Amino acid sequence: MESRVSELFGGCCRPGGGPAMGGTLKARGAGGGSGCGGPKGKKKNGRNRSGKANNPPYLPPEAEDGNIEYKLKLVNPSQYRFEHLVTQMKWRLQEGRGEAVYQIGVEDNGLLVGLAEEEMRASLKTLHRMAEKVGADITVLREREVDYDSDTPRKITEVLVRKVPDNQQFLDLRVAVLGNVDSGKSTLLGVLTQGELDNGRGRARLNLFRHLHEIQSGRTSSISFEILGFNSKGEVVNYSDSRTAEEICESSSKMITFIDLAGHHKYLHTTIFGLTSYCPDCALLLVSANTGIAGTTREHLGLALALKVPFFIVVSKVDLCVKTTVERTVRQLERVLKQPGCHKVPMLVTSEDDAVTAAQQFAQSPNVTPIFTLSSVSGESLDLLKVFLNILPPLTNSKEQEELMQQLTEFQVDEIYTVPEVGTVVGGTLSSGICREGDQLVVGPTDNGCFLELRVCSIQRNRSACRVLRAGQAATLALGDFDRALLRKGMVMVSPEMNPTICLVFEAEIVLLFHATTFRRGFQVTVHVGNVRQTAVVEKIHAKDKLRTGEKAVVRFHFLKHPEYLKVGAKLLFREGVTKGIGHVTDVQAISAGEAQANMGF
Repeated sequence: MESRVSELFGGCCRPGGGPAMGGTLKARGAGGGSGCGGPKGKKKNGRNRSGKANNPPYLPPEAEDGNIEYKLKLVNPSQYRFEHLVTQMKWRLQEGRGEAVYQIGVEDNGLLVGLAEEEMRASLKTLHRMAEKVGADITVLREREVDYDSDTPRKITEVLVRKVPDNQQFLDLRVAVLGNVDSGKSTLLGVLTQGELDNGRGRARLNLFRHLHEIQSGRTSSISFEILGFNSKGEVVNYSDSRTAEEICESSSKMITFIDLAGHHKYLHTTIFGLTSYCPDCALLLVSANTGIAGTTREHLGLALALKVPFFIVVSKVDLCVKTTVERTVRQLERVLKQPGCHKVPMLVTSEDDAVTAAQQFAQSPNVTPIFTLSSVSGESLDLLKVFLNILPPLTNSKEQEELMQQLTEFQVDEIYTVPEVGTVVGGTLSSGICREGDQLVVGPTDNGCFLELRVCSIQRNRSACRVLRAGQAATLALGDFDRALLRKGMVMVSPEMNPTICLVFEAEIVLLFHATTFRRGFQVTVHVGNVRQTAVVEKIHAKDKLRTGEKAVVRFHFLKHPEYLKVGAKLLFREGVTKGIGHVTDVQAISAGEAQANMGF
């Protein structure tokens, strides 16, 4: 797949080319069986009361791991059984990091049996008692009628169980926002986070811009962060009913942090840094309905594929187009997504039921790509996107999270500020371990290859005070009177016990996605590895003298400016003009601070 991603970067991937991978995936509506692509049971000869053919009566079998639980019924359980059910709910909530989905009326093998109305009412009452016991709320997502081989109405009910936040540990998902310039990225985020529709002239985006020239031009040139909250009942929490970010965090059980990235090609280096450094859980690719796949849209799509970031698509500005234009843009997207370079299954979302199914399938299968069509001016289908974001579960499981938390502390420095009366503040993501107020860490490497001691004075997540930071969470750390001049983007803050190593030379296995001529020794590129962004020169191409587009090789790079902290296995992306390539670090030649200083004149 990696070699075919070059088609997207090189501009050779025409909307009509490539073999189709099947039709657009459309979620089944209420009454429609699985919608999850699980094993299907045999249909019986016969029809339901409305005269329509019966639907497949199966969901995928229940998995032991994950946050989805099947229950046939929960009617008047004994005290012992109730305690067991509560323990089981705690496990599912832990697996979903505070969220779980219960399918009532479904057997463990996935058979959709359904319950009569009285049994369903009693089961939901028991589920509510269980949720109260663990400090959670429940929300009915949807009900589906099951008429399979039955003369009486029977239903299955899908219920979201979300834990009321405690100890400020709300569920946090990071969504990178990609798309061509003027596609409406900042406007959409302004509408979602401010709670007011746009006036058609960009009013909604004004609160998101950080610089005067952005306000004057209407174009984003830097990385900004916006938050959207959902409370334990699934209701939207944003600035329309909260004055500050702290109030939003206090009222929310789930936070969506949008990373607004630049769409103009001259700010592509900023967009790449945002994707590699801030470790988004997924990406939102915005496409304007009236222009379709234009400008940097294809390049942003290629970046998401190269970095293996799951993404969904929003077609905006549908209020400016007739229906046929919107449909043409959607068909264009479907053709591109089905091509060998993408190998995705597009899923058009047109109803609330579709949005629920899309969120579940998006988390379960990396190939499913939901497509929304909406307007930030009229508000058309905006609620479907909110339903999707509310239901979207964490894309990493609890075991991976637990393993990361047990490692030593490692915090990536992505932003550096000076705040009056606070001092030096750094922003970034905790890659591993746990970070607490008062922790003693070391930061580096500096230009001469050293690591310096510092103390974490305070922590904030989403502009709200926080005492404990866990692996995978983004935050800002106050460092007191630590000299800001000693810090730069690309550094790491780690536990002193880690004894971190630094390097000037490293090797990586790469795929050259696109290059106009031949890629040779001595060529200089800008290398992106996590939060590291620095120019490096190609010292050697193993087993070859040169590379052409689409070819693979192990390449030795040498940083030109200062040493960096790299880890074997880290994803790598490099660029220079139209030249682009991806790969992963295979070897790091560790050096001491003294050796780093001696090599600075390279």
